[in-house]
Amino acid sequence: MKKILFVTSEVYPLIKTGGLADVSNSLPKALAQTGQDVKLVLPNYHALKICAPVLERSTFKIGTHTVRLLETMLPESDVCIWLVDCPEYFDISGNPYVDYAGNAYSNNAERFTLFCRAAIEIAMNRVGLDWKADVVHCHDWQTGLIPALLSLEYQCPPTVFTIHNLAYQGIFNGLMAATLQLPGQLLTPDGLEFHGMISFIKGGIAYADKITTVSPTYAQDIQTAELGYGLEGLLVYRNQDLIGIINGIDDDWNPHSDPLIAKNYTADTLIDKKENKKALQAHLNLPIDENVLLIGLISRLVEQKGIDMILGCLPEMVTYPIQFVVLGSGDKGFEKQLHEFACAYPHKLSLTLGYDESLAHLIEAGVDVFLMPSRFEPCGLNQMYSQRYGTLPIVRHTGGLADTVVDTLPSTIENRTATGFVFNEASEGALLETIKRAAILYSFPDSWHQIQVNAMGRDFSWKSSAEQYINVYSTL
Repeated sequence: MKKILFVTSEVYPLIKTGGLADVSNSLPKALAQTGQDVKLVLPNYHALKICAPVLERSTFKIGTHTVRLLETMLPESDVCIWLVDCPEYFDISGNPYVDYAGNAYSNNAERFTLFCRAAIEIAMNRVGLDWKADVVHCHDWQTGLIPALLSLEYQCPPTVFTIHNLAYQGIFNGLMAATLQLPGQLLTPDGLEFHGMISFIKGGIAYADKITTVSPTYAQDIQTAELGYGLEGLLVYRNQDLIGIINGIDDDWNPHSDPLIAKNYTADTLIDKKENKKALQAHLNLPIDENVLLIGLISRLVEQKGIDMILGCLPEMVTYPIQFVVLGSGDKGFEKQLHEFACAYPHKLSLTLGYDESLAHLIEAGVDVFLMPSRFEPCGLNQMYSQRYGTLPIVRHTGGLADTVVDTLPSTIENRTATGFVFNEASEGALLETIKRAAILYSFPDSWHQIQVNAMGRDFSWKSSAEQYINVYSTL
């Protein structure tokens, strides 16, 4: 058994902006089920949704700031969460990272430096908890200073740094080094310095004992100039310590037991999936037609997710016998264009701006095809949710999408490994051809049914992923 300090800036259901929150819920549970002693550390944001009791465990100083350490439990688990309470930095309503206008908080460097320093005090057993970490597992740029600062400690625990999305790096003005009181020996081109700036994520990559990312293909992708964001040289240098481990998905996403869908079903009762399709169409005021190809999208509406390609395809897509359901928010320009299409073709396109967990589940259960044409995708979860729900994903061959979806080809149909549709080129034409390919296959119910069964038989459980992380910890 190892004592694992799992440091994250978000965890579902307490607070969520993306897939990191889902991983931070599921992976600690899976690790705990193998007998590991896992403690989660999270900022005590104003917007946290906490149901369990909250206890005060400790009070300590970080510079001039007084920090309280609060304790609660991760819902439906025995995993303890320690909340770093510093009201002047975290008692802000709304998003953990950006304001209501979508702009990063001006003091994010100070906020997350304090969070990192608090996590180090906990890891080193200096806050009166009588608990010292055997491993500190850090996630994304918000925790990137932890491996760097821990490297200066005597007898510090080893660190694992997981990159969930290298596009978000935590880069700040180099003049912030004095404000943040960062030691000079870390402010070198081999350390935190990045083209005259300070890069938090570089701290994690340069100083962690092991680096993981969320799929094997993405581990290769980020060693290229296209997706390395200026850090590809460092990642190539450290590639012996870089491991890709595909994320799992939680049993909250299971059509057999999902309480948020209209009718539960399994691979043996796929006929009942149609009840969810009708329920979704009714809920969104679309014409109820079980024969029309119903396509779903749940996504941040940003260029990374290929939304511009989808918009380019829409004029032709609306001429097909299909319906299209969109749930998400993001770029205001994309939101506006989708809204205009939804107004022009209300019987074809439904748009729900924002995020709605219940609707997300009903979409996964109700649509026939899930669209995920990302320009890059470190891991992705919805393509795995979709397969579990017998909803065939259309994905681009990148990152975790390439690792988890098997393209429908004559050979994969014959050997029963096909689980979706994959295209290579990030272009409207390639996406549109793949949508047409799916629409043609949909007109062959027996073949479609077999691919649904193949998809639902895939094992995307967290058990395998957790075992791979334990193997990483054991090498430290």
